[in-house]
Amino acid sequence: MLRYREDVRTIATLAVCSLSAGAAWFFNPRGFLLVPVIGWLCALSWLCAVIAHNVVHGPVFRQRWLNRWFQVWVSLCYGFPISDYVPGHNLSHHRYLQRAEDVMRTSRVNFRWNLLNLVFFMAAVTPGIVRGNGQYLKQVGKTASLWRRQLLLESVFVWGLKIAVLLVDWQRGLLFVWIPHLFANWGIVSVNLLQHDGCDENDKVNHSRNFVGKLFNYFTLNNGYHGAHHDVPGLHWSLLPKYHAEHLAPTIHPALEQRSLFLYLVKTYLWPGKRLTYDGKPLVVTPLESKDWVQTDDTVPPDTMVAA
Repeated sequence: MLRYREDVRTIATLAVCSLSAGAAWFFNPRGFLLVPVIGWLCALSWLCAVIAHNVVHGPVFRQRWLNRWFQVWVSLCYGFPISDYVPGHNLSHHRYLQRAEDVMRTSRVNFRWNLLNLVFFMAAVTPGIVRGNGQYLKQVGKTASLWRRQLLLESVFVWGLKIAVLLVDWQRGLLFVWIPHLFANWGIVSVNLLQHDGCDENDKVNHSRNFVGKLFNYFTLNNGYHGAHHDVPGLHWSLLPKYHAEHLAPTIHPALEQRSLFLYLVKTYLWPGKRLTYDGKPLVVTPLESKDWVQTDDTVPPDTMVAA
């Protein structure tokens, strides 16, 4: 049933997230337990956002109907319809990396204090993502009917659940559902800044920053191998380390192979907190005027792209 047996880990992550959210709702922890429980749910929801990213690049199951309902499950764990990824991520960010047509380009933020760039990156890019998604919906018309139906299916389940939990118990709904989902959305968008800021989008290997720690990549399904993902977006996540080792590692700049995400965050956004290029020079941000990226010729995802 699975296209790759490694996706047992994908399913296990979703199961842990679902069970954890259900347990938090049922036991309703208070006091000193509340903060670690919410932190745990936020981390799990972010991992589900990573899974959402993987799924829109390649189906998990061989059967179409299983993929359709699997995407609903992923959407519920992540907190947002994952088919919404397709316009802004697949068709904008991957096609036009760091250019004016990329709605997620890192030049959208330019605060002096680098930490603010990380905190407000999502707020800076969200209007462009929303506009692009709306434009895409208008432009594709009925030519992407499967994608539109899948988006509707996911939206009904996701927003139906999130509204329902608020109606049943708004406090538990906010703490154990809405906050983790909002963090997941902020995290999966903001990680783009870590992966591309200060890199050279025109270079064959130095276009992305990679986090190659084994423990981090085990739990994040190799999300740290971002350069390999950009080179071959449809390559299954289990194959990314091998591709990185063979095609990128021999010539990539050493600074773009970070061993620790945590240490990189501390060094880049806390101390010394300087915004630099990958080779250690002060980063000069050139604002770009946004350009429309939707085209009618080849940007409509084929029916095999989503819920294949």
